[in-house]
Amino acid sequence: MNIVLDEAVNLLTVFVVDDDAAIRDSISLALSLRGYQLRQFASAEDFLNAAEDSWVGCVVADIRMPGISGLQLQNELIKRDCLLPVVIITGHGDVNSACQAFRNSALDFLEKPFDFNQLINAVENAFKKERERIKSMTEKRKWESQFLLLSPREREVVGYLTRGLHAKEIGEQLGISHRTVEVHKAHIMEKLGARNVIDILRMGEKTSSVVEG
Repeated sequence: MNIVLDEAVNLLTVFVVDDDAAIRDSISLALSLRGYQLRQFASAEDFLNAAEDSWVGCVVADIRMPGISGLQLQNELIKRDCLLPVVIITGHGDVNSACQAFRNSALDFLEKPFDFNQLINAVENAFKKERERIKSMTEKRKWESQFLLLSPREREVVGYLTRGLHAKEIGEQLGISHRTVEVHKAHIMEKLGARNVIDILRMGEKTSSVVEG
């Protein structure tokens, strides 16, 4: 695990959004005693005004709040392409609200009063999802930086490799010999730290925008 990934994981935070100060405090106390980092917001508006693209962790939001509701908050996060997992809590749970929350990709839906172990399990599931996302994002950025080391011709070769073409076919497309293609492949594997063509294809799938560019 590299330093960037370690640093991001260490920043995982539970963002508690609830207009009831007593609820915010009880949730924050229960989670902080178990070592979680917390930030509290008295409204969805406060959270959205403060939100930064770099935030990682999860949102625990009440479904019914003055102004923007928990469900509306989910919709706004989706519009902003914010991938923070959301756990919805409510004292007025109903099937329709739960269905809407899950349609908006809520990770969990907890009715008040809830067992704090339920909340902890929900947060842990959210953090697990975030760790996987951070790892995938970190690997993608690493591979993208490696692809930028390739020459324009080498990127062309990678592009054809990701389409399933063999050296002879690539050579015909580029007007070069298949031996020259093999030389390019060797240089590509060296620069990317790839063991074989399968590794190149795997990297290419995760960095398609760089390869196509």
